[in-house]
Amino acid sequence: MVVIVVAEKPSAARNMTSALGGTKGCYKGTAYEVASLRGHLYEFAQPHAMVDPSLADAYQKWDLGNLPWSPEDLTWKREPQKNVADVIRTLRRTLSGGDEIVIATDLDPSGEGDLLFWEAIDELGFHDKKFSRMEFTDESKASLLKAFEQRRPVKSMQAEGDYRKAMYRSQWDFLSMQFTRIATAMSRQSGQDLVLRQGRLKSAMISLVGDQQKAYDKYVKKPFFQNRFRDENDVMYTNPDEPGFDQKGQVPQQYGPSSVVLDGKTDKKTAPPKLLDLASLSSMLVGKDVKANLTLSTYQKMYEDQVVSYPRTADKTITPEQFKDLAPLVDKIAGVVGIGTGLLTHRSPRSTHVKSQGAHGANRPGPKVPSSLDEVEHKYGKAGRLIYEMLAKNYLAMLAEDYLYEQQKGHVEKYPDFVGIANLPKDPGWRAVFDPDAGDDEAGGDANESSKGLGRNAEPFIFEGVNKRPEHPTMKWLMKQLDRRDVGTGATRTSTYSEVTNDRAKYPLLTEKGRKLRLAQAGEMSWRLLPGTHIGDLGLTEKVYVDMRDIAAGTATAEERLAVVADWVREDIATMTKNAASMRAELGLKEQVISARAEGVWQAAPGGPKKVAFKKVWSGHEFSDDEVAKLLAGETISFEARSKADKPYTATGGLGLGDYKGRTFVGFQLEVPDKPRRWSGRTFTPTEVAGLLTGQALEIDDFVSARTGKTFGCKVSWDAKAKKIVPDFGSGDEPPGSWCQVTFTDAQRKDLAAGKTVQGRGFVTAKGKTFDAKVTWKEEGGEKKIVPSFS
Repeated sequence: MVVIVVAEKPSAARNMTSALGGTKGCYKGTAYEVASLRGHLYEFAQPHAMVDPSLADAYQKWDLGNLPWSPEDLTWKREPQKNVADVIRTLRRTLSGGDEIVIATDLDPSGEGDLLFWEAIDELGFHDKKFSRMEFTDESKASLLKAFEQRRPVKSMQAEGDYRKAMYRSQWDFLSMQFTRIATAMSRQSGQDLVLRQGRLKSAMISLVGDQQKAYDKYVKKPFFQNRFRDENDVMYTNPDEPGFDQKGQVPQQYGPSSVVLDGKTDKKTAPPKLLDLASLSSMLVGKDVKANLTLSTYQKMYEDQVVSYPRTADKTITPEQFKDLAPLVDKIAGVVGIGTGLLTHRSPRSTHVKSQGAHGANRPGPKVPSSLDEVEHKYGKAGRLIYEMLAKNYLAMLAEDYLYEQQKGHVEKYPDFVGIANLPKDPGWRAVFDPDAGDDEAGGDANESSKGLGRNAEPFIFEGVNKRPEHPTMKWLMKQLDRRDVGTGATRTSTYSEVTNDRAKYPLLTEKGRKLRLAQAGEMSWRLLPGTHIGDLGLTEKVYVDMRDIAAGTATAEERLAVVADWVREDIATMTKNAASMRAELGLKEQVISARAEGVWQAAPGGPKKVAFKKVWSGHEFSDDEVAKLLAGETISFEARSKADKPYTATGGLGLGDYKGRTFVGFQLEVPDKPRRWSGRTFTPTEVAGLLTGQALEIDDFVSARTGKTFGCKVSWDAKAKKIVPDFGSGDEPPGSWCQVTFTDAQRKDLAAGKTVQGRGFVTAKGKTFDAKVTWKEEGGEKKIVPSFS
């Protein structure tokens, strides 16, 4: 019997291979072979590809009338991810030769490891095999061998709670695409052609940043004045019941100098900070001008070289085995980042940082220790240097002693209600190894820390304070909010953050300038649409997690819990519709009428009659039922339409195929003229038509721009094959009659032809901006053309 051990990814497969003694072999009498996935090999197909063909059109359109989707309509069909064909071929071949298939993917809280294993088994059709599960807390040799020897028998895919809950979450997130369609439709009704992506985590980020940005922007400074005391060591003494005043002159000066009474001293300590996850690490690096996407890509390369640990871990602690594995390397790691080993005297595992549960463990240095930070920077750049230095110091801080300080409390002798506190450092401990707030202007530090402790005498003074301004949203702030609400893992937060702040994306949701975050245009609209919605509720993730636990326990089914999504979609459509009306009023936007669609069987369709849908409004004209019937029958119709310049004209045409940005669509197509009639606001005379039909190029000076309404001149000719007017703006030997919507005078054209420079005013760019420039008619780039000069 051959056992096939299926790891989640190549790096995990390498660890399995190392533990068992090879890719193939025999371990304690059991023949085995190690195989590897590469994360998710499959993904859900598009919605229209998951339903009956009769429903495909409705599931493909982004119209609100086609929402909500019914989960019962969806087959949950999968298709391979990109660039995994070779992985699938190898996996199929390996699994075919096995008698028992072992699930050796990650054991994570979301069940994701089980999902990516079972979706591959499901698609490849290996349900008839015998299955078992390796359950390991980490990928150390001892843990993997123990898990292999103690494999848990698995009855079937549906019998596994981890698979059921992970499949539910995956289906829920797929159905949440409907919320993106709702928000996008609302943006388009408001005249904004934006795609507003409304996933659980994206919507949470938008809600948090938008609310905080609003609080920050609406802050009004309100100073206050109050009596306080200060001693010679700069320690402040306050009375919580002392009144505050709006103006300094209102404060009664009723106190005098007094000695300080020391009430007591207490030795205190603080433990090292927790180990970093990818979100915390990335937040710190953003403050050092390293973007989240660069942190992700650089960390991944370093992980593949085993310089750092697995990036996408959900763990915040490490296991005893992981602690033991890294212990022999600690001094070497300390040398790389310049930490004296004399500071690392707490070499036993801390219960706050080392726990038995976990999988990959928190982010930390890897087993391959570089010779220096310069070596790291040479191979991985500045980002790599910062990643290693920060990870290493954070890990090493766990091996240093606690930070010790003496807390002194005292009061002003004559006025005992005024109390002061001073924290006098005694031993820096871990703070000499790692300072998580180094270089962070917003950290603030310990306001009571004093190198001298309490003084002996205190003087009264009028303290000028101000109401605290809400913190400006930053990545660090945002990640703390998400962590507090348990929304997503550190790795997921970082990758999603990288996506929504990507300034190369077509519709970024957030903009990042330095450390500060603000809503981008798409984010601003999303934030205004989200209040009161289900998808914008920060408690939504908790609801999904509760569902996952119930489904894993067998007390609920995915079908039951997914059924509510349809009601949420209906309610969010109504809520976003109200929010969109408020948004348009606040932003000064006008509601756009989304044209209705006509449907029916197009008798003259290429390849034979077929069911089609097309816009019922064209160029300001709405087709009547009779006109729709004629168009579907393949007939030509004529009607009064309006041009882009809002001028009336007679349109003649029929139903046909059009192309928009490479996508073919069915719609009304204007009939191609058999001779020149009109172009750019000007109707040709019979003599001009005759000349154009015989191949003449006519110089005409009174065309009108549809965009600006300005008159311009150029040469025009008739392309008989394409049946359209072709303008010539002067690329030959003679200067053009006009340029950038300004018509030259005869004198200016004569000067240009003579090689002189002409001052022009009121030129208009392609984007409609007006400018002045000196222009010359000269050869440039192999052709003669108008060349502007702005000097």
